[in-house]
Amino acid sequence: MKQYGVLVVDDSAFMRRAISQILESDPHFFVIGIARNGLEAVEKVQRLKPALVTMDVEMPEMNGLGALEQIMKSCPVPVVMLSSRTGEGAKETLQALELGAVDFFLKDNLISDQIEKDQSSEFLLRLKGIVEAKLRCAASVVKPQKIEGSKMVSNRHTDLIFIGCSTGGPAALQAILPRFPKDFPIPIVVAQHMPPGFTKPLAERFDSLCQLKVREAQNEQVLQVGTIYIAPSGNQTQFEKIQDGTVIFKVDNEGEIPALYKPCIDITLSSAAPIFTNRLLSVILTGMGVDGMQGCGMVKKYHGNVFVEAEDSCIVYGMPKAVCEAGYADGQYMLSQMYQEIISFVS
Repeated sequence: MKQYGVLVVDDSAFMRRAISQILESDPHFFVIGIARNGLEAVEKVQRLKPALVTMDVEMPEMNGLGALEQIMKSCPVPVVMLSSRTGEGAKETLQALELGAVDFFLKDNLISDQIEKDQSSEFLLRLKGIVEAKLRCAASVVKPQKIEGSKMVSNRHTDLIFIGCSTGGPAALQAILPRFPKDFPIPIVVAQHMPPGFTKPLAERFDSLCQLKVREAQNEQVLQVGTIYIAPSGNQTQFEKIQDGTVIFKVDNEGEIPALYKPCIDITLSSAAPIFTNRLLSVILTGMGVDGMQGCGMVKKYHGNVFVEAEDSCIVYGMPKAVCEAGYADGQYMLSQMYQEIISFVS
């Protein structure tokens, strides 16, 4: 059995101990070292060569964002951020994902007096998925590009572009979404796995980067062109066609179908497929697990189209792989090619 050394970085002794205990409960992991601030973290990553780093954000001398940036430049290694639920914590987490962190986990779920077994199990499962995956680091992340002054005319009959992603998704989205021109005539809906409270800051961040408006989807909101919608975390997002033929969002936390994720890509796509039929393009990017596979099956049942990200550019090739192995993918493309493939398909 292969074992992976983890560097635990946090200025709190309690937090270091809590994370170390969780890690050492799994025979796949051992704590290769600890660091109390960002300066120590950078030095110990270079010296100890851990397989993975867990990183706090707020620390003395050098914070987690500064350390992450230095690590990605000097000795790239998978880094998982430990985040708070606060608005500021969400913004810092998004910055960390842009700098090259591969995932994040909420501190609140790990530091309670009675650590929930399913939370620690999920934490370990995600860490294992990351270290066992073929990982990319910040040096190879495609930076956002805007195409200024371009004119977009859609000739192919596509009424919706849906993008689903999980681990590594924010960085992948950053390589695609800012490139759509401001007159792009097809609405785009994004489902990114995130805890409650994180998708609104994500939408605000992309709204500052993109030429299209970016908004968190709201219940009973009308789907319109000129907008990228982010499915809100903590809820399920579905589509409904009302009497006048308009399509609206149905966003709630009372879904009849039990699901591990909120938003769940399978649930959103399963509601979209019978409405948009062959006018739907579904794009599945990097992510752990198999969410999206059943939804893409529904897309194909109603004669829609499915693109997936190629393994060589995925942070984690779980979700695209599941779609490919089920036989639902119409095309598999590197992240750097995905925007142009979407444009070629709808033009």
